[in-house]
Amino acid sequence: MVIAAVVLALLFQQAALRRFDAGLSDLIDNLISGSTIEGTEVVAPALTDQRALRAYSGRYWDIAEPLPSGGVRSLVPSRSLWDSSLQIPTDLPERLRANPRKPIAFNAPGVQPGERLRVVARWTSLPGRDAPLVFIAAEDRRPIDRDVRNFFTTTAVAFAILGVGLIVAVIVQVRVGLQPLFRLGDEVAEVRRGKSERLAGAYPSELLPLTDELNALVAHNQETVERQRTHVGNLAHALKTPISVMITESSQRPGPLADVVTRQAEVMRQQVDHHLRRARAAARSQGQGERTSVAEVLDELSRTLERIFGDKGIEIDWDAADDLWFAGERQDFMEIAGNAMENAGKFGRRRIRVRAVAAGPERLRLTVEDDGPGLPPDRREEVIRRGARLDENAPGSGLGLSIIDELARAYRGSLTLADSTLGGLSVAVELPRAEA
Repeated sequence: MVIAAVVLALLFQQAALRRFDAGLSDLIDNLISGSTIEGTEVVAPALTDQRALRAYSGRYWDIAEPLPSGGVRSLVPSRSLWDSSLQIPTDLPERLRANPRKPIAFNAPGVQPGERLRVVARWTSLPGRDAPLVFIAAEDRRPIDRDVRNFFTTTAVAFAILGVGLIVAVIVQVRVGLQPLFRLGDEVAEVRRGKSERLAGAYPSELLPLTDELNALVAHNQETVERQRTHVGNLAHALKTPISVMITESSQRPGPLADVVTRQAEVMRQQVDHHLRRARAAARSQGQGERTSVAEVLDELSRTLERIFGDKGIEIDWDAADDLWFAGERQDFMEIAGNAMENAGKFGRRRIRVRAVAAGPERLRLTVEDDGPGLPPDRREEVIRRGARLDENAPGSGLGLSIIDELARAYRGSLTLADSTLGGLSVAVELPRAEA
């Protein structure tokens, strides 16, 4: 549109100059037809153009002869020139002589300050004179330039209004025409966040193949995850039963061999639990549509653990927003939070503080603190290893922090141990967050 506006302005300028040059050519024709030779003098006709009779009116003419050295010498100027003369290029006679039938138009400085002239010159001869003459007509071109500027301004404003209108129309067309695609994107995001299980919106026929394929992909992913869970469960049952039989049989026949079998069987069971737990969590983390209310799980765990540690008088202070959701299965989050809170109950004295907050648009942070003896920094890495224990006198298998670390990693999260402001240990877990 900018190019079109510029081209239109240039075309208008060229058309205006052609009309202007045509008027000056008509003036030269009148001069040539009315001029005569009396003796050796050139006599100009008595033209009725009043502007040519008024001094410095902006319309001028001149009858001149070419000079051998270049340029022209004025013979009969118009009265409007008064005591001035037109500024003619020195090569004008040569250009006119090369094509005597064609007039030449050019721009020249005016005879008044600020004046700009449009000049037309023609090469011709008059009866009774052997030497050729140059007839020149000139006029102030500022009115034309002003008209061109006005036309360009009007065109630019009109095209700008048209351009803005077209941009608004395109934006409206895109927003309205592509609204089904925007809705489809929002619905796919809801499936990813766990708010819905499949695409159920009504879409144009052009988008139906895409929605059908997306629904098929979601169903295939869910089916794959279910198969993985079933396989993991079957494997757990197939391995745990023989291990339990080995432990039972060895316990009924005491002896050195039975002790070795019992110890190794226990190690095998721990290994099986460890790897099955990671495989189950990995399968769940790849599933679609899973989310868990953090506040509900923490409330349930707090009431349960306060009863379990009632003899110690443990008080659990927990806080989590109602709209905070874990992007995963409830069982996994209960295992993460439950192990952290159970460890705090074992080693804490009176108080356990649990906080769950949003750590970003897609992350949440669960922090469990106790007022127990704490843990030196040099032992924190050690206790995360499978089976390591904070206190050999405390009950349990020593797998609590290891389980938390394994499940957090399966969900692309992390476990961090630090000093608690209550005086004991602080366990912080970062996990994926689902939108409310």
